[in-house]
Parts: sequence; C-alpha cells; structure tokens
Amino acid sequence: MNTYLALKSLHILGVVLFVGNIIVTGWWKVQADRTRNPAIIAFAQRQVTLTDWVFTFGGSSLLVAAAYANVALHGLSLSAPWLLWGQALFYLSGLLWVAILIPVQIRQARLARGFAGGGTIPEEYWRLNRIWLWVGILATVLPAANLYFMVFKPV
Repeated sequence: MNTYLALKSLHILGVVLFVGNIIVTGWWKVQADRTRNPAIIAFAQRQVTLTDWVFTFGGSSLLVAAAYANVALHGLSLSAPWLLWGQALFYLSGLLWVAILIPVQIRQARLARGFAGGGTIPEEYWRLNRIWLWVGILATVLPAANLYFMVFKPV
C-alpha cells in the first residue's frame, strides 16, 4: 500500500472531522441559543463540549499526526510556503481555541448547568456567547482558509 496516499487519506479524514465539526457545531449552537429556551440551550452547550472533545480534538489530532508523518516519511520540506501558511493558520486557530474558546465554553457549560431545569439565563452567559461567536468565526475561517493552501500549494 502506498503510505503517502494512506497518510493523505487519514489527513483528509481528520480535516473533515475537524472543520466539519466546528462549522456544524457553531450552526446548531447558534440555533439553540436563538430559542432562548434554557433547557435547549443547556443541552446544546453540553453537546458543544462533547463534540469538541470527540471530533474537533480527535480530528485535529488525526490531521496533524498524518501530516507530520507524511512530511517525515516522504522527505517533504516544512519550509515550503504552502506548508508554512497551513501550519500558521492551523496553529493560530488552535491558539484561539486554547486561550479563549475553551475557557469560554467551560464557563458557559457551568452556567448552563444552573439554568438547565428552566431557570433564568444570566446575562453573563449572553456576554460569553458573543465572545464565543465572534472568536469562533475567526477560529473557523483560519483553518478553512487552509483549503486554498493545501489544494493549490502556492509558492
């Protein structure tokens, strides 16, 4: 079996899981928040946390492992401009996740546990939600822009 193509396939699977999850999760969380229903929002918030661990973290781990394995096994240069841009966009997105989005999600999940049974949604949840939305859009656009660099491989 051709190891380059096998690793490339695993890399693409990782991309699908990672980018697909961050797009879909953002969509259905926004839709749940629009209901203003505490039970629906609390449920969605729990699912955001779960799907991020399984699909966002799992997919990103798979895509990184397969990418660096292909670089190492097949003599590719990490200094190629398209790989430099790809890494920079990916790691910048990861920095936004680690520094901002994950702490915001943890705080929102704690707040959601308090109103899951139908209580009032505190203003802090909505303030955090605005941060999550705008930083999340940026953290989604950055790795999605990698499609250009990975497909066209500009020099």
